[in-house]
Amino acid sequence: MTADWDKYGEWLFWAPHVIRHNGLYYMFVCAGNNQGHQYRIHLLTSKDLWHWERNLANPLLTDGFDARDPNVLRVGNQWVLYYTATSKPEGGNHLAACVTSDDLLHWANRKVVFTHPQTGTFGGPTESPFVVRRGESYYLFACDGGTINVYLSQDPFHWEFKDQVGAIYAHASEVVRDVDGKWYISHAGWEHGGLSLAPLTWHDGQDAADASLNPGE
Repeated sequence: MTADWDKYGEWLFWAPHVIRHNGLYYMFVCAGNNQGHQYRIHLLTSKDLWHWERNLANPLLTDGFDARDPNVLRVGNQWVLYYTATSKPEGGNHLAACVTSDDLLHWANRKVVFTHPQTGTFGGPTESPFVVRRGESYYLFACDGGTINVYLSQDPFHWEFKDQVGAIYAHASEVVRDVDGKWYISHAGWEHGGLSLAPLTWHDGQDAADASLNPGE
């Protein structure tokens, strides 16, 4: 994919997140414009990961100073799209928000799921939100510069700042599993030496519990 400003209002693409459902790949990606940051989240679909079609309803969502860093999770009988934003278009508190969908195409019901006391515009301590379920526990991984802060909740739509349970030296992390079910966390960024993986060890007593991430195929 190449950003197309003249036709689609895409000055750049940023932080793509891809999932597969019923034989179709869905790419949720930040699309910036040429007037500062002002990221919005766009949707593209593909049958083969090579040829992508843009959703005619793009932009999928716009929120706060920026709407960036999408992460999609299946919760019950619906899809949840998490992303970072700010409480006001001119800035305000950094937060993680979400919208929900039944079909991955139409999104609504915006909720603020986590609010950080820090205020600002671009960047901030709620970048790259990534949610993992283990049993009945939901972990929110949120990037704050070179640290990933981890928050615990029993509710996939609400985390509290006081419920931080961990901190990991990493940036813009996602969590993955290999074919043997082992967990890993990624670390990326232009100032962080490229892309790397490290083993992720949990200490919550739920290694045998059902999780939102299955072992790789």
